[in-house]
Amino acid sequence: MSTLHSVARAWAAQDPDDADRAEIERLLADPSPGAYAELKDCFAGRLHFGTAGLRGALGAGPNRMNRGVVRQTTAALARWLDEHRPEARRAGVVVGSDARHRSRELADEVGAVLAGHEIRVHRLPDRRPTPLLAFAVRHIGAAAGVMITASHNPPQDNGYKLYLGDGAQIVPPVDAEIEALSERVGPLSEVRVAGPSSPLLVRVGEDVPRAYLRAVVESIPEGLVPPQPLSVVYTAMHGVAGQLFLDALSLAGHPRPSVVAAQEAPDPDFPTVASPNPEEPGALDLAFAEARRIDADLVLASDPDGDRLAAAVPDTTAPGGWRRLSGDEVGVALGAFVLDHLRAGWRPPKDGGEPPVIAASIVSSSMLGKIAAASGVPYVATLTGFKWIVRAVDAFPGSRLAFGYEEALGYVIGDAVRDKDGILAGLAFLAMAGDLRARGTSVDAHLLALMRRYGVHRTSQHSIATHDPAGWMAGLRARPPTEIAGATVIRVVDLARGAVWQEGLPALPPADVLAFWLDTGARVLVRPSGTEPKLKFYVEAVHPVRKGDLAGALESASEELDVIAAALQPALLGRPPASGA
Repeated sequence: MSTLHSVARAWAAQDPDDADRAEIERLLADPSPGAYAELKDCFAGRLHFGTAGLRGALGAGPNRMNRGVVRQTTAALARWLDEHRPEARRAGVVVGSDARHRSRELADEVGAVLAGHEIRVHRLPDRRPTPLLAFAVRHIGAAAGVMITASHNPPQDNGYKLYLGDGAQIVPPVDAEIEALSERVGPLSEVRVAGPSSPLLVRVGEDVPRAYLRAVVESIPEGLVPPQPLSVVYTAMHGVAGQLFLDALSLAGHPRPSVVAAQEAPDPDFPTVASPNPEEPGALDLAFAEARRIDADLVLASDPDGDRLAAAVPDTTAPGGWRRLSGDEVGVALGAFVLDHLRAGWRPPKDGGEPPVIAASIVSSSMLGKIAAASGVPYVATLTGFKWIVRAVDAFPGSRLAFGYEEALGYVIGDAVRDKDGILAGLAFLAMAGDLRARGTSVDAHLLALMRRYGVHRTSQHSIATHDPAGWMAGLRARPPTEIAGATVIRVVDLARGAVWQEGLPALPPADVLAFWLDTGARVLVRPSGTEPKLKFYVEAVHPVRKGDLAGALESASEELDVIAAALQPALLGRPPASGA
C-alpha cells in the first residue's frame, strides 16, 4: 500500500464527518488515474492561514475545508487561548457564519470544540455578514472570534477567519503558533467536543446587530441633504448583507433603494453570476439593467459576506451606460471625503482627542497619501489585508484610524469595526454622493477635480494562474528585470525580510512582495495571491496635469498602463520559475 493510501486511510478512520469519510473511501477504492490525482490533492498538505485566514475548496482531507480541518484548527485555537488568553474561558469566543455550503455545520463544529474545551461560545444568528462578527468581538468583550466564510470566492469554497479580542484578524506570529499547535492536536476522534445542549453554547440575540447598526450609522460624517434623494440600485449578490444594509439605510434616513430581486436572497450557488466577486466582469449586469430601467443615480453592491462594496456611476462612454468604479477610485474619493470632514472639525464617535491616521495597502493607489499630506494627516502604507490596515495606528502610538482602504473594494471609516465593512462603506458612499449633489457636482466630477490637483493616478490589476507562485517569485528575486515596457527600473524593494516603505516610519513586516519603480514614475508590485493559485500584479501610472490638460494626462496614463500590462508577462515571467516547473 502506498504512503498516500496509508495517510488517507488513517485520516478517514478519525474523520468526524460521515460524508467526508465516504468520499475518501470512494477515492481509495477507485483505481482510475483521476481518482488518484484527486486523492493526492486532498492530502497534498494542510490548509494554511493566508491573507484572510484559512480558505479552500470544500471536501475531504487536510487540504480541504471540512469538519476535520475545522476541528483540528479549533482545538489548536483552544489550546492557544489557554496559554495566551486565559480569560477566554470566561470571556468566550464569538462564532458566526455566512450562507455558503456547510457554513452552519462548520460553525457548529467550532462551537462544539470550544465548548468541549470549557470555553464559552457566543453564537451569532446564522447567515450574517463578516463585519458583524468583527464588531461583536469587542462589543461582547470576547477573547476571540471565528467567522466561517470564503467571502467572494467561488461557490465550492469556504473558509475560517480568526479574530482576537481587539476585533482585528490575527497576524504573525499568532497564525504560525496556532498552526504549530494544529500539528500536535492528535487523533481527531480524541478531541473533546461538547453536545448541542451544553450551557457554554450561548445564542446571541438581535441586540448585537442593533448595536452594530447604531455604531456604523454614527461613524459616518454627515453629508448635506441633496435637493432630491438619490436614486439607488442595490444588490446583495446572493449574499448575507442585504437585510442589514437595508436596515442601516433606514436608520440613517435614506429611502429604500431598488433591490435586484433575483440576487436578494442568500444562495450558496450564486446562480445568476459566473463569479460572486463584484470585481469580475458581468457580476453587476443585473444591477446595471435595473439602473437603466429606473434611470438611477448610483449602483451599490455587496459581496457575499458583506465586507466589500462595489459602486458604479452612469457613464455614456461605457458599454450599457454604466461604469463600475475601481477600488482605488472609491477609496480615494471616500478618503478625501473623510479628510474634508476632519478639517471641518468632524470627529468619529467616542473620540478622545486622538490624532487621526489615514491608511491604505501598498498595492493601492499612492494618491490618497498625497491628499493626506496636503491635509496634514499622517498616512501609512501597510501590507495587503485589513489585518494590517487597521493596525496602521501602531506607527503613531496614541492615534486613531480615521479611514483605511485596499484596492480590492475594502474600506473602513473610524474604528467601530476593525475590519473592512461594505455596509459601513455603502453608508459613507451615499453620504458623500449626497454631499456632492448638494454642492451641484457628482462623484465622477469630484474624482476629476482631485486628479487636477494631485495628478492622474491610473491603476490596474492583473493575474496569472500558476501552481508554482513561490517558484516564480524566487526566479524574480534571482533575476530581477532591469527594464519593463522600455522603461528603466530605478528602484526595487523586496519585502521578503521586511523593508522600509515610507521614510520615517518603521519597516514593514516580511511579506512575499516585490516592487519595481520605473523612471517614468510608474510602479509595479508582484505577489502571490493569498487565497488562490495565481500571481497578482498591481500597476500604477502617475502623470501630472500640466497647463490644465487633464484629458492629455488621462490619455497618457492609460496608454502607459496598457503598455506595461502587455509587457508584464515577457518582462517578469519570460523565464521559468526557480523550481523549474
